[in-house]
Amino acid sequence: MSQFPVSAMRSVEIGTPDLEKAENFYTEVWGLEVVAHQDGAVYLRATGADHHVLALHPSSMPVIRSVTFRARLAEDLPVLCAAVAANGGCVLKPQSASQEPGGGIEATVATPLGHILRFVHGDLLHTSNGPRKNLPLRLAHVNLNCNDIEAATRFFEAALGFRMTDRSKAMTFLRCNADHHAVVLADSGIDGLNHVAYLMPEFDSVMCGSGRMIDHGYPIGWGVGRHGPGNNIFAYFLDSADFVVEYTAEVLQVDNSYKVGGPDDWKWAPGRTDLWGIAPPKSDAVKKAQLAIKFARGE
Repeated sequence: MSQFPVSAMRSVEIGTPDLEKAENFYTEVWGLEVVAHQDGAVYLRATGADHHVLALHPSSMPVIRSVTFRARLAEDLPVLCAAVAANGGCVLKPQSASQEPGGGIEATVATPLGHILRFVHGDLLHTSNGPRKNLPLRLAHVNLNCNDIEAATRFFEAALGFRMTDRSKAMTFLRCNADHHAVVLADSGIDGLNHVAYLMPEFDSVMCGSGRMIDHGYPIGWGVGRHGPGNNIFAYFLDSADFVVEYTAEVLQVDNSYKVGGPDDWKWAPGRTDLWGIAPPKSDAVKKAQLAIKFARGE
């Protein structure tokens, strides 16, 4: 297995009750572009090289179907599957040719807590002309709710090769490349999806993207502010089906010399919710939505 068998986060797959409404939201408001329709699903890309960063599937209720990561090498796929099984997870689909528009080879697993993860290698990439101002470049991270954060953290480290970068009172931050985190585990008392973060090119793009959301009737649910772990700028929103989505930028770049912080390193003064101290408390709607989305098998 290579040093980081998982090299990056690629995409998320969600089920949504109103596919047309979701497609309109992500193309007309959020800033993605349809790259393919297949078998009733809609695949959307950002401005970077990833074939797609989001797949929308019809569903009777909002669900998270899977989170997809890139495997650095083709030979890492069977090794990852073996490590998943050895650490209490389940291999749902062994290595095989992907049937999605992006192609490549893939494997699907479930963590011991029921998070559905996919690993892909050799899928199609777009020729990127570089970031486009005010539009998402790629996915930045996924935040997963956990009933047992300690067990989830051990699994991501032992089975998937992630490394912890920071631990706050309620969250573990894990990386698989130079980004401070690609996965955040939230000590939420339940298992499921907390939110999905999209990387914007720079500070101004977070601000202008937030303005675009407000213009279309989607208020900021938390932010704009700057997180402690990762030092990234953030603005949180609800999409058309009440999935929590985040614009972020300026994610801290780290290497093996980075000193892992603990809960005592990430404390705010009373009344603060971010590093700057200007972000108001998270809206009740966002708080509720962050605990509402579950993983679904076979949706």
